[in-house]
Amino acid sequence: MAAETRTPPQAWIDAGLRALAAGGPGAVRVEALAKTLGVTKGGFYGYFADRGALIEEMLSTWERTSTGELIASVEREGGDAKAKIRRAGMLTTERVLAVDLAIRDWSRRDPDVAERLRRVDNQRMEYLRSLMREIFSDEDEVEARCLLAFSLLVGKHFMAADHGGRSRDEVTELAGTLLLGS
Repeated sequence: MAAETRTPPQAWIDAGLRALAAGGPGAVRVEALAKTLGVTKGGFYGYFADRGALIEEMLSTWERTSTGELIASVEREGGDAKAKIRRAGMLTTERVLAVDLAIRDWSRRDPDVAERLRRVDNQRMEYLRSLMREIFSDEDEVEARCLLAFSLLVGKHFMAADHGGRSRDEVTELAGTLLLGS
């Protein structure tokens, strides 16, 4: 007789994060996740007490991925501060952006999520400041450039404007060059 295969907890967390990105916190439903995973919802309760426990694990995973793991990945690759800033922006876009945007929206209605987002943003900004200080010496300039860079990373996804025949990526690259002074 073959051993029973269980859906690991990380599969539930990943499915929950995809559902959150696609439809907000209301889309994170145990039955819907089980259907997406092709399993029964009974296995869910072997890992999580309830939906709230899953959401807590999802938020912890997002926080870890978008701060410590992202920073470690950037640092592992090495390079100067400008290369690290560019790489961090690219990794954020690829790895966590859809979930990040969903959490930003959710945080407007949930103070606990807002507090977690504040903690994540503060960690990201502190890392960005440390890199910008390697390029610029004036603290006011460092703070302004960090705000502009972080706002560009998040805000460009909410804009619908055209860019005079240029692609969004082209204009973002130009903006990054201007922000980094090169």
